[in-house]
Amino acid sequence: MTTLNNALSTRLDQLSANGRQQLLCGGLKGIEKESLRIARDGFIAQTPHPRALGSALTHPCITTDYSEALIELITPPFADIKDSLDYLHKVHQFVYQHLDNEMLLGASMPCGIDGDLSIPIAEYGSSNVGRMKHVYRHGLWHRYGRTMQSIAGIHFNYSVPEALWPVLQQQERSPLSLEQFKADGYFGLIRNFQRMGWLILYLFGASPAICKSFFNSRPALMAQFEEFDNGTLYHPYATSLRMSDIGYKSKNQEGLKIDYNALDGYVDSLSAAINTPYPEYQKIGTVVDGQYRQLNGNILQIENEFYSTIRPKQIARSCEKPTMALKYRGVRYVEMRSLDLDVFHPIGIDEDKARFIEALLLCCLLQDSPKTSDREHQVNNANQLAVAHYGRKPGLELQQGQQKVPLQQWAAEIMEAMQPVCAILDRDDADKPYSSALAKQQRLVDNPDLTASARMLQQMMQRQQPFARFALTASAEHQLYFKTNKPDKTTDRMFADMAAESLVKQQEIESQEQIPFDEFLRQYFSQS
Repeated sequence: MTTLNNALSTRLDQLSANGRQQLLCGGLKGIEKESLRIARDGFIAQTPHPRALGSALTHPCITTDYSEALIELITPPFADIKDSLDYLHKVHQFVYQHLDNEMLLGASMPCGIDGDLSIPIAEYGSSNVGRMKHVYRHGLWHRYGRTMQSIAGIHFNYSVPEALWPVLQQQERSPLSLEQFKADGYFGLIRNFQRMGWLILYLFGASPAICKSFFNSRPALMAQFEEFDNGTLYHPYATSLRMSDIGYKSKNQEGLKIDYNALDGYVDSLSAAINTPYPEYQKIGTVVDGQYRQLNGNILQIENEFYSTIRPKQIARSCEKPTMALKYRGVRYVEMRSLDLDVFHPIGIDEDKARFIEALLLCCLLQDSPKTSDREHQVNNANQLAVAHYGRKPGLELQQGQQKVPLQQWAAEIMEAMQPVCAILDRDDADKPYSSALAKQQRLVDNPDLTASARMLQQMMQRQQPFARFALTASAEHQLYFKTNKPDKTTDRMFADMAAESLVKQQEIESQEQIPFDEFLRQYFSQS
């Protein structure tokens, strides 16, 4: 057992000795799931966000991400992950009633893309808030291209049970205020996830192949891949190309040194990136011929532009910068962003996966978490890239501290550490759902052929299907599932009312007198 595992064991023993181990249970879980709307011809939908789904600007559960066609479904946070998944299922049921012969792409990597301009940028109306969201996306287009922004994934939001914090603070005999102790605890969780989060890519990565059309705007990148068929590129041992350097790991941001060692450092380093001019982006121009091309010419336009596998989050108030929300009210939850859509499941995620993630995040919290150096940050990124591209390759080794270790060995260590946490989370449930979920993932470590990425490639080969055909076929099966499993009247009415209310709310915002957009941005960015 490693030193980190020993630290975890000590903390769990202390909780159990005081009869407080059940405080680990009941952390809030929420899910954000992106999906690309696909038209009947198999190409990305060119239609507006369906009005029957409400306003993308103000709806709490149904919105859009980068593209007008990239729908985002959001659940409230629930203590029981079954409730989170049930809500996600219900919102899918409602959405499918209003897609008009379109369907949601069940895979993370896009297909049906015909160049950058085939991807419509999301619209949010005429208010300053809506216009800012649209201009920000225009900036992403000029900086990275639209195609990269059409990739879909799942964000898993998790907040540590509030009652656990003062008990941990007492156990550690910490002299810090409870607020500071919580912030340090969340950042310790984040640093440990950055060390071990490659395991999510290995187990749940589901993007081992890409349509060649994905590279129309960046053809030079094609050379690093093998050809699966005339329309598909891949790596034979890839797990999550979505999380590789051709997906959400932006090379433009490699030089950023975001501080994850403390809340203040994180806020300061992220704020510096938002306020520091970047010559390449300044050349794009901010306002050209009277039209905004981007919000500014700095390294980052806003916080959301920084791509990371996990983020500290606080609920921001209207027009409040996320960094200011963190600065003044601390960390409320973490947003884990490295999860691909499960193409084999209608809602893109299942209960076993969600339970495993919750247990892993708790382990990241309870293990010791040394401060991260620049060198370790580079190692963590290199491990993630290695698993994204070659995670199922026999004998693959990762850098663990000062030594190279086999992926399977390190995965086994992590899962061994998770066992007592899963046992506590199971409580008195005879089915032992957390321990069962852990055992299922252990089988994927023992046999890489059972992973989603391996199964995708195997089925593509057996059926002689390019990635696009495989993804569209699976998506059509999801569509049929939801067409035959329609929402009940209560669910339908609930979401219909929410949609109507969101449209009224957007109208109210737009009916208010708007200050000049230049002044709105100046006030927004001047927050401190």
